[in-house]
Amino acid sequence: MATINTERMTATANEPFVLFLIGMRINNWLAIHRWLPVFLAMPKMLTELHINRDLGFKSYEMWFSRTVILVQYWESAEKLIEYSRAKDSEHLPAWKAFNAAARKSDAVGIWHETYVIDKGKSENVYVNMPKFGYGKVGDLVPATGLKNTAAGRLSTTA
Repeated sequence: MATINTERMTATANEPFVLFLIGMRINNWLAIHRWLPVFLAMPKMLTELHINRDLGFKSYEMWFSRTVILVQYWESAEKLIEYSRAKDSEHLPAWKAFNAAARKSDAVGIWHETYVIDKGKSENVYVNMPKFGYGKVGDLVPATGLKNTAAGRLSTTA
């Protein structure tokens, strides 16, 4: 079981990073043959990214429901785009397969959003939480002094 930090904590970003949101939406539960291959493609990519840390992937969180959501943290947009285009990656074949299948049915949808976050342009707080989200990636420190409020965390760059 993960260790719970009972202290009020914040994770500071000492360099720019990329927040990448990606997921799928099941539009027709009964068409499992359409959405299951899309669903099963992501674990292969995550395994590949964890094994090959030089690709720029840092960490992720995932939620399951009708819409599956992954919040990913990357070193840079360049590394994220490079991975998405790499002919020897798990991503490109999955992307091509989805595009071919999407022409045949609307049973599953996919989406993503990419945000480039400059140093000092984000804030977070974690209370009674294990390392989570950016707290797995940034320098986790007590949220005291100037870091006690969201406004304070956004006004400091240290």
